[in-house]
Order: sequence, then structure tokens, then C-alpha cells
Amino acid sequence: MRIRYNAPVILTLSLASALILIVDQVLGGRFVPTLFVLNPSFSVSSPVDWLRMVLYVAGHRDWAHLISNFSFILLIGPVLEEKYGSLAMFLMILVTALATGLLNVLVIRQGLSGASGIVFMLILLSSFTNIRRGEMPITFILVVALYIVREFVNALKPDTVSQLAHIAGGVCGGLFGFLSARRDPLQAPPAAPRADQGQRKE
Repeated sequence: MRIRYNAPVILTLSLASALILIVDQVLGGRFVPTLFVLNPSFSVSSPVDWLRMVLYVAGHRDWAHLISNFSFILLIGPVLEEKYGSLAMFLMILVTALATGLLNVLVIRQGLSGASGIVFMLILLSSFTNIRRGEMPITFILVVALYIVREFVNALKPDTVSQLAHIAGGVCGGLFGFLSARRDPLQAPPAAPRADQGQRKE
């Protein structure tokens, strides 16, 4: 039995995030804030701030923060990466990170780190796994009710969690699911052969 690197994008993001947190803890919490936190004081002319616009998804406060995100990502991500391909998965993560980061800079204006937006993108995207053109999967409706509505409710409570980032990630996942379903709908199952097929006429 050989070990296979079955989901390059998801596994690389997971391992890189764990390594970044290890280095941060060795350096006494001074590493993550350098590149892996999106600061509210974003400068359009700063190349470092544009790097943070993407790299913040790999920065986490502590192991509890990282494990809570990647327990979902490692459970859902490899299946979706196998379905859509590594390049598409990389682009979906990149677009979600940028959309969530821009929303945070323009609207929320608070520090942002972690892959929770990616988690919500994958959760919503996973509900489209078996979608066919012209159909609305009930799993999508249930996921929206359970996760997105909950985030809207939690957004009314004062805390340090960016629920808007979660909602933005979920919206991205829903859009990716709808677009992929329109581009490559599942084929209808073949019709069962009729009873008189295959019989030789006399």
C-alpha cells in the first residue's frame, strides 16, 4: 500500500498553514502578523498588502482556530478537488480569498485571518455535487438554512469573528456550484432496455 498525495491544493494549503503556525509559535507570535493577517489599514500601493489579501487564509491564531477550519477542509476538500480538478480548486480558493478580503477591507475594516471563508465556500459547493441542470438541490437549501442564516444571526452579536467573511465564502461556493452545473450538467441515467429489445423476431 502506497501513500498518495491525492489532493495537492487542499493538502498543500493545510500543511502550509500548520507550518506557518508552528513557526509563529516558535517566534512568539511575531510571524503570522507579518504576512498572514489582512490589516484594516489596507494600502492599494503596497505590494505586501496585496500579498496579505490572499495569504491571510493560511494564518491562524492558534491550534484550535486551525483545527476548527481544516477539520472541514480536509473532510470536504479532497472530494471536491477530485471532482473539479486541482486547477479549478486553486482558482476557487483564490477568488474566494480575494472576494472575502476585499469585502473585509471595504466594509468591515478589521483584521482578518484564517480559512473560515474557504470552509463556507467548500460547504456550499459540496451541496452541488449531484446537481442537474434546471434543478435546485434540497441539500443546498438546507445548507443555506443551517449555515448562512446562522451567520446572519451571529453577525448581530458583538464578537471578534467576521461572520460577513463566512457569508461571502458561502456565496462564492454557491456561485461556483451554479456555474459548474450550467457548464457541465450531469447526464441523465440511461433508459432501461425494453422487454422486447434483444429478442429475435420470428
